[in-house]
Amino acid sequence: MLLPLPLTDTYDYLDDEGGLQAGDIVEVPFGPRQLAGVVIGKGTGNMPASRLRKVIRRFDVPRLPAVSLRFMTWIASYTVTPPGAVLRMFISVPAALRAPPRTAACVLTNDPLPETFRMTAARRRVIDLMTDSPPRSLGEIAAEAGVTQGVVRGMFALAVLQLRSLPTEHRFPVPDPDTPRSMVLNAQQQDAVNRLTETVNTGGFTVTVIDGVTGAGKTEVYFEAIAETLRLGRQVLVLLPEIALSAPFLDRFDARFGTRPTEWHSELTPPRRRRTWRGVATGNIRVLVGARSALFLPFPDLGLIIVDEEHEAAFKQTDGVSYQGRDMAIVRARLGEIPAILVSATLSLETVTNVEQGRYTRVSLPARHGSAGLPDVTAIDMRRDGPARGRWIAPALDRAVTETLKRGEQTLFFLNRRGYAPLTLCRKCGHRIECPNCSAWLVEHRLSLQLQCHHCGHASQRPNTCPECETADSLVASGPGVERLAEEVNDRYPDARVHIASSDTLSGPSNAAAFVHSVQAGEVDIIIGTQVVAKGHHFPLLTTVGVVDADLGLAGGDLRAAERTYQLLHQVAGRAGREQRSGHVYLQTHQTETPVMQALVSWDRDGFLRAESDARKASDMPPFGRLVAFVISATDPKPADDAALVLARTAPRFTDVQVLGPAPAPLARLRGRYRLRFLLKAKRGVNVQRIVRDWLALLKLPPSVRVSIDVDPYSFL
Repeated sequence: MLLPLPLTDTYDYLDDEGGLQAGDIVEVPFGPRQLAGVVIGKGTGNMPASRLRKVIRRFDVPRLPAVSLRFMTWIASYTVTPPGAVLRMFISVPAALRAPPRTAACVLTNDPLPETFRMTAARRRVIDLMTDSPPRSLGEIAAEAGVTQGVVRGMFALAVLQLRSLPTEHRFPVPDPDTPRSMVLNAQQQDAVNRLTETVNTGGFTVTVIDGVTGAGKTEVYFEAIAETLRLGRQVLVLLPEIALSAPFLDRFDARFGTRPTEWHSELTPPRRRRTWRGVATGNIRVLVGARSALFLPFPDLGLIIVDEEHEAAFKQTDGVSYQGRDMAIVRARLGEIPAILVSATLSLETVTNVEQGRYTRVSLPARHGSAGLPDVTAIDMRRDGPARGRWIAPALDRAVTETLKRGEQTLFFLNRRGYAPLTLCRKCGHRIECPNCSAWLVEHRLSLQLQCHHCGHASQRPNTCPECETADSLVASGPGVERLAEEVNDRYPDARVHIASSDTLSGPSNAAAFVHSVQAGEVDIIIGTQVVAKGHHFPLLTTVGVVDADLGLAGGDLRAAERTYQLLHQVAGRAGREQRSGHVYLQTHQTETPVMQALVSWDRDGFLRAESDARKASDMPPFGRLVAFVISATDPKPADDAALVLARTAPRFTDVQVLGPAPAPLARLRGRYRLRFLLKAKRGVNVQRIVRDWLALLKLPPSVRVSIDVDPYSFL
């Protein structure tokens, strides 16, 4: 028995009634508690049956598929995580294990019609509907038979219909793969569709990469692979990196398949999560669109996995079990022997390397759909042509926006920084207001009148005096966020309709959908947005994009800083000129000579990736080498320091392995815990998981100290 606890051990229980099988989800006693667990096989037999505690009950849900159990084991081994912690992700909705609430539903009686029964056209429609039909509610019968509810109640009074108490099972939409598509595919798209549908029909594990420029119609192409999978009667999983991307996707899916797919993300209400988990487990959900956690739902007949925007760092999970959702999707497809499709206009270096080494197959869409062309990109050198002091919009960008507004077209100002200002400081003593829990500055948010920490969530009111020198009215905002940029935009273009789009203003799919629809309807002239507007959106009137601080992502020494900056700004640039109107993009930068800016201006993605690949290969960095990050943390600095010294003394020493650290983490304190980092660097073929397990087995740490492990880290904070 495996229990959803951060433990490596399994536990034996007595199957008093017999018949339990691997994958069954059961309730068992564990100390004073009762927990849900999963049967993974026969017991060890090391304890006499008289000492075993009994399984309380088997939950009335389908057992976890065998492929889910294999997937669970693989994740635990690869991430060096206790299997019980991984199990929690697979049974993450405890309410779904219990029987759904019961409701009254109507059925036809088998008795002869009473002599007093007078057949009418309305009653005949009800009888025809309910003959050999599943139970329906009174309202459903009236609606589907086209009669009043009074007709149905009259048939109850005559005992022609009767009520039954039945479990309430939600009916999920069934996408129709044969709904006529409105979009006419060009020759390149049709060739891609033919290759994908052939892969689906052939079956087996494959990875196909749809590599297409922004606006090339990649989504419409993989929709046809979804349609073919549905014709085969199998389930489909589509992974999206962010909830904000779901609004336009859902609209396009509805247009192609006649209904929306089922969703899975953190914004779902508890009842909807319960219904969705059970709907997947029973096979009633045919297409599910979700965030990375959707990978762990118990699909009994999954036939295709699609990872859209596969390059996105949002697919990386860092809290709890650390995993890369894109990579785990490939593993799930391999274990299930099904096709996987990766989609992006800015492929990750890992995916490009797998294509070049023959592990993945590439399908290219090098041109935008229809008559639209790629926008022109201009780098504005802020060292020569920057704005006046206290302003953020350079003169060249200002002129372009003014002309755009005159033409009745839309502009996007992109600044990947939420709030009003990233720093509040005292102009008298220089004190900077920091988070009390983290070694990070508090970000000023004037819309909510708060100072917030974007790491731990701490929030407080902006003080009137400096906390250090107590000088009144001495605090000033330093640097721009989207809210501060909006002040300048409103001042420069007073007649323009302006909308701020960030995770603060687009919380939840409904708000994101309302924003998208208002922009598409021409109700917005200027968008001021963070990365939530950088990808997945199609705004026909948007022709000018201004990146206010193109250098923002290049600071910090992150391994993937240049790659991430290129991907993000490429995606932002791709919002401009997506239909007949030509687009133009302006990058405000202090580093026009860097490879990133040069590649963006010339749309030379492949050249940029070649240079990035050569640099990584020369230093044995991913994807040509292996990394494992360790973070040692404690609420007091001394236990963390002591644990780091112990870890350093026992560090592995092999020819192809290098251990860097300990060193204070860039965020030396996070959520009240002091943090130190190690980084294990190894050649590609080294089994880093085995090295890590052997290394940690030597440790005897106090309970106050935590060691978190991240195989293949993406964040170095």
